[in-house]
Amino acid sequence: MNKKIIIKSPIYIYITRKTKPPKKYSLNLNAYRNWQFVVNNIIKKQYCDEMIEQLYKLKLKFPIELKFTLYKATKRVSDRSNVLSIVEKFFCDALVYYGCIQDDNDNYIVSSHYCSGEVDKLNPRVEIEIVEN
Repeated sequence: MNKKIIIKSPIYIYITRKTKPPKKYSLNLNAYRNWQFVVNNIIKKQYCDEMIEQLYKLKLKFPIELKFTLYKATKRVSDRSNVLSIVEKFFCDALVYYGCIQDDNDNYIVSSHYCSGEVDKLNPRVEIEIVEN
């Protein structure tokens, strides 16, 4: 029997600054390609920190399948893969970082699927369903 685990992922990361309010970074491909190397590392580290409660000590039996569902804040039309590709990258890196899987290559993650969910104005997010095979 396949075991399913649901993880909730943010679509924004807030980075604290010394003299200014925290800066909001959207996790999407358009923003990602323009981030400086150092900024990218800070955002990825903050993402891992925000996922610690859900991933710490989670051991998965591989291979796994991933399903990413985007719950947007508005009905505005968007390119879901623009958001989900970066969330997938950061999430898979977090799985390796916390020791949930040994590596995020094809031997461990056999497929990933992108879906659109309903509008959720109060809690925009990505829900990630992990299916152990």
